[in-house]
Amino acid sequence: MARIVLTNDDGVSSPGIHALAIALDKEGHDITVVAPSNERSGWGAGVGTLDDGEEFGIQPYAIPDNGHISAWGIDGPPAFCVLTAMLGSFGEPPELVISGSNDGANCGRGILHSGTVGAAMIAQNFGVSGIALSQKRNGKPMLWETSGVIAVAAVRQILDLPRKTVWNINTPNERPESLRGVRWGRIAAFGTTKTSLEETQSGKLRIKVTARDVELSPDTDTALVDAGYVSVTGLIGFRADGVNTPSMVASLEKSIIL
Repeated sequence: MARIVLTNDDGVSSPGIHALAIALDKEGHDITVVAPSNERSGWGAGVGTLDDGEEFGIQPYAIPDNGHISAWGIDGPPAFCVLTAMLGSFGEPPELVISGSNDGANCGRGILHSGTVGAAMIAQNFGVSGIALSQKRNGKPMLWETSGVIAVAAVRQILDLPRKTVWNINTPNERPESLRGVRWGRIAAFGTTKTSLEETQSGKLRIKVTARDVELSPDTDTALVDAGYVSVTGLIGFRADGVNTPSMVASLEKSIIL
């Protein structure tokens, strides 16, 4: 069993994170919930201001139907919540970070902006693995127990893999027995929705989110979750190596000097 910190970008009161906490606690894992005190979607891996002497609010939270799980609401974005746990604010640092389950899919290149994904990526910086888990909306009541089942299965697998493995998992909003299966998905050019901006009469900009009508390759994360599969994508954060890096640096240096 593992020490796991749970976070999200929907806030500590979100039913998605409660479902994961309860499912993983029943599996025997040591769970600590450290999540934003209110919604912090779209923060990516941002942690906010870290100036010397900066203070932030923190308060205990009770997970519904499971009072013994340690849970905290933090006045900060999800990646900062992970940072506090990694620095020992809630006991021994975790062995695994799980972010979610997010209310809505996190697919395509837009995951760069996802607070759910950003929080999981922070784990890699601290030498541990991370899982970002999201559940796609389909106009029906959210079946959060499905995310719980997926989380339990994913933890069993990722704990056997090398440290600093990060997965982005998206699941349809269906009961586990109705899922078509699990597939490895590459990042699509687009997510499941399209965001646009329109100017209002008062001169402000209004965000408009609509369904995206575009055909994507069936092996992409967006297409897979749309087709009823659980999509799993491996993510890599900051990495300093690369192909022919020394020669590229030498070439760059020469061009700058000239």
